[in-house]
Amino acid sequence: MSDDQRPLADAMRPRTLAEFVGQQHLLAPGRSLNAMIANKHLQSMILWGPPGTGKTTLARILTGETGLAFDSLSAVTDGVREVRAVVERARQRQDSTVLFVDEVHRFNKSQQDAFLPHLESGLLILIGATTENPSFALNNALLSRASVHVLKSLSDVDLMAIVQSALEDPERGLGSLSICIDDNASEALIKAADGDGRRVLNLLESAVMLAETKSGELHLDVALISEAASVSVRRFDKGGDVFYDLTSALHKSIRGSDPNAALYWMARLVDGGCDPAYIARRLIRIASEDIGNADPRALTLALDADEAFRRLGSPEGELALAQATVYLAVAAKSNAVYRAFSDASADTKRFGSAEVPDHLRNAPTRLAEKMGHGKGYRYAHDEEEGYAAGEHYFPDNIPQRHYYQPVDRGMETKIREKLAHLRRLDSQTTTRRRS
Repeated sequence: MSDDQRPLADAMRPRTLAEFVGQQHLLAPGRSLNAMIANKHLQSMILWGPPGTGKTTLARILTGETGLAFDSLSAVTDGVREVRAVVERARQRQDSTVLFVDEVHRFNKSQQDAFLPHLESGLLILIGATTENPSFALNNALLSRASVHVLKSLSDVDLMAIVQSALEDPERGLGSLSICIDDNASEALIKAADGDGRRVLNLLESAVMLAETKSGELHLDVALISEAASVSVRRFDKGGDVFYDLTSALHKSIRGSDPNAALYWMARLVDGGCDPAYIARRLIRIASEDIGNADPRALTLALDADEAFRRLGSPEGELALAQATVYLAVAAKSNAVYRAFSDASADTKRFGSAEVPDHLRNAPTRLAEKMGHGKGYRYAHDEEEGYAAGEHYFPDNIPQRHYYQPVDRGMETKIREKLAHLRRLDSQTTTRRRS
């Protein structure tokens, strides 16, 4: 290893645009950030993307290419006081200063508002870095003054270029060492990095250290890469966009009746560290929202899977969740109950606290009976077919509603036929009354 004690990922940080790898959708000629550099005119921006995609490095390069002063803060450790100090230094320079704020989404609203007057005056040009969706994490006032640029995970080709550069650079990288890395080991290294440029260099550095410690030979094989990685961690953020994107993909795959994709997304959630109990709750929700009475067994199976997981724990209980996932995916689908409940909920707000009709009221006392509670109520079990044809169960000021419209799939086909029959009986009763 070189005498430079800095981590390899920091030592190999690109210094110029020519050294920067990836994000060509932003940096290629004619693209947005390239145009800023060409015109030597930098504007406030938010760089949004996964870890290890070059947000911090890109901010420094953009500043250097445009010849502006650079200052930085971390929203994790800094606050309004540090922002004021940056502003004071910018005033002393009497020129625009690029302020880079890492993890900018961690600033609260008042801290974000502290930037606004200085962005308006041009004293500060903000470059914020975030792994969270800016639409949710940043306030509108700040977003209106900054463009948002989305950085993508690095491709395998990008990661290999970064590794090759580190292996060949004798000053900042590992070029002074004689390192042999197997093709399979290279593939394992790229896979373990999972689109993260910082991680691929950290893993490479760890593997080289292990090789030196074990035998003095710098031959990197798959076993050594696996040991360096120790635990392969895919990108996952329990409270952020990746988590919700994976959950959305699971839900939509089940709704789309694709058991294979559903299993994949469930496995991704488990692999990323998602609490399986959360997956169980989501499956229960799906059973009602997307399947409903088209296959009532789906809800029972989802509940049983939840109970099985609680009894067995992980990893044994995850198989029960997988079983439920497959069943829900292949089950007949209906959102009729979901839509019906949404419509009924809307009517409760539209009509307010409508009175319960007298014939539907409870009459537990003589006073209630005298007030007419329960009077005229028709006991359905005593009626023909066990149905009080023509009876009205809504409040008097609400017209007859038909929220629930069963689909022609699964068990709801039978329910659809049954409700159609009952409505015919209602129609016949109304016709007889008029005649």
